[in-house]
Amino acid sequence: MIVNLNGRFVSPGEARVPVDDGTVLFGESLFETMKARRQNLLFLDEHLDRIELAAGLLNFPFSRETIRQALMETAARLESPASRLRLTVSRGSFSGLIFPPPSQGHFIISAVPYREPTQEERLGGIRCVFAPNRRVNPLSHLPQMKRGNYADCLYAANHALSRGAREALFRTDDGLVLEGATSNLFLLRGRTLATPPAGELVLAGIMRRQVLSAAKRSGFAIEEREVSCQELFATDEAFITNSLVELLPIGSLEGRAISRGEASEELRQAVESF
Repeated sequence: MIVNLNGRFVSPGEARVPVDDGTVLFGESLFETMKARRQNLLFLDEHLDRIELAAGLLNFPFSRETIRQALMETAARLESPASRLRLTVSRGSFSGLIFPPPSQGHFIISAVPYREPTQEERLGGIRCVFAPNRRVNPLSHLPQMKRGNYADCLYAANHALSRGAREALFRTDDGLVLEGATSNLFLLRGRTLATPPAGELVLAGIMRRQVLSAAKRSGFAIEEREVSCQELFATDEAFITNSLVELLPIGSLEGRAISRGEASEELRQAVESF
């Protein structure tokens, strides 16, 4: 593991935050997870755009240029074919419930090797289940953002792992499917691509945006709309996206096979070629 704390490289054992830090007390942090191939950070500016927007909305201290430079210096040390980088931004130490002054803010970057999805997963699809809990957003008056208070997604992701699945999909009480614990969801019917609209409960994912752009360039019809669980089981193809897996087809959901086709692979290649 490579660790960069406030622009300074330290060993993992030296990377410490105080017990009164907001990340410890309240999960009060912002984060981005990004992927590198060799030393090339993928969609770096898109990730920085999103976290900078969130920082502005929540009054987090954030120096884009300082953090960008630290990310580039971290990427220069990468040796693996693929790596996962996590950027965490904190307000710093709290005294009671009052936000600390901006000077207390800090950031941590960690980087570890990443194992790409297998060819079997790319071609045959992954196993998914429904999450046993509901997707929540305690800041529903703001656009969805990646915050350190990650309990709902963490619980759902571990439920999937306990069932031998790769991803858990959130659904609503009235039978609509939203997104995965760590991913966005897409359905394909012929040359029509459908995805739940980003908003209060669906994250506007970086790879989601790339797929929508690739689909438009490739002549697909695009529908950002509500998707029902019944429609998901009956679709021609379905896949999930995030910055690490990029695009992965769903092979089964709750033990029921999901149809497979070639359009999702066409979209994956279109994203990679852009």
